[in-house]
Amino acid sequence: MPAKQMLPGRRPSAVKAQGRKRPAVSSKRPAGRGPLAGLRRTQRQLQKAWDRPLTAYYLIFGSSLLITVLGLVMVYSASMIKALQLGLGDAYFFKKQFLAALIGGVLLLVASRMPVKLHRALSYPVLAGTLFLMVLVQVPGIGVSINGNQNWISLGGPFMLQPSEFGKLALILWGADLLARKGDKGLLSQWKHLLVPLVPVAFLLLGLIMLGGDMGTAMILGAILFGLLWLAGAPTRMFVGVLAFAGAIVALLIKTSPHRMDRLECLGATEPGKNDLCWQAVHGIYALASGGWFGSGLGASVEKWGQLPEAHTDFIFAITGEELGLAGTLSVLALFAALGYAGIRVAGRTEDSFVRFAAGGVTTWITAQAVINIGAVLGLLPIAGVPLPLFSYGGSALLPTMFAVGLLIAFAREEPAARAALAMRQPKTGWRRTGVRWKSMRRRVKKRPSGER
Repeated sequence: MPAKQMLPGRRPSAVKAQGRKRPAVSSKRPAGRGPLAGLRRTQRQLQKAWDRPLTAYYLIFGSSLLITVLGLVMVYSASMIKALQLGLGDAYFFKKQFLAALIGGVLLLVASRMPVKLHRALSYPVLAGTLFLMVLVQVPGIGVSINGNQNWISLGGPFMLQPSEFGKLALILWGADLLARKGDKGLLSQWKHLLVPLVPVAFLLLGLIMLGGDMGTAMILGAILFGLLWLAGAPTRMFVGVLAFAGAIVALLIKTSPHRMDRLECLGATEPGKNDLCWQAVHGIYALASGGWFGSGLGASVEKWGQLPEAHTDFIFAITGEELGLAGTLSVLALFAALGYAGIRVAGRTEDSFVRFAAGGVTTWITAQAVINIGAVLGLLPIAGVPLPLFSYGGSALLPTMFAVGLLIAFAREEPAARAALAMRQPKTGWRRTGVRWKSMRRRVKKRPSGER
């Protein structure tokens, strides 16, 4: 048979295919696929989102709003039984916290719209007013003692004020302005100008707070002081020296106070112990452990029925874990992490030294207080008696914290890229632009002679 003759019943394509070799099938995945490539794409997307001009602005506003709203819900759930036991309405504590949140929202809005120059101008008046109120706390007949700590002033009726909470904000504003002015003059490289008068004034505030017995607030104030010194570029020797001195004072205060020694001994306790000294710490762990993955349900806590003291204030995180489970507590932690991360970004990207110190101080305040509160609930740290920022019940703690968040929002808006992005969003048409054109047209008409109108 000739070479080119076709066999009967065979197509030409089939004959040609006999001499062809099938391409080898590769076991390798095409480029750009696979789990590692997916992780890299996710990382690039997250980095792109993080680099957007308004990321910090939205993170600060969104996380603080969610923390406050969730805190209001948990305050109502955790406090309703205590309110009924006191013969009050079940929403008594919730209404007071909601009113404080409304006032705090106004303060946040005002602080977020204030220029940086006005923030700096307020630093000295805020410090002077806070010192005056903290001195009044120690005056017999004016100061009020609650749970053994005399840190309150009665405003009449059920309303109380804790001036030491405003001391945190005062130290941040005044310290940031002081360090910024000295930094502009190139004086922060000298120990004398770095420490004086920042450290003496901070120790004055700490002394007034410790006179009332509130060591938890003093610890937060100390953390703010260390944060400011670190941002100012304090040498390691100086930083370690100040830290060692403060640690010695704290150890002395704990050693000389049986109540504080009892709290220290309750670290890691699994039983209430002798005379129920560790009752609060242990029942906080019980509440968290009984929550499981998704909790027993909102309002279904057992520990808030008189078992866990301060369920709506210092230990509200435990009730959150019991009712919302691990998912709820991790959500709260994620919100605080987002708020802290955004604050660090604002402090790191600004070119204004005051903004850097103030943003770093506020971020240190909120994150340190959250760590101390949550660490105490988890049994990892001694109970310090500090509330969870924006979350726990307490108007005196909520108001200055919301003002401080307003500062962060204002600073985030002042980033150069953020200002440009916000300027691009200004409406070019609509009622605002039309109003401007209408007013300018009226001015031009008024300038014309009467015969030309």
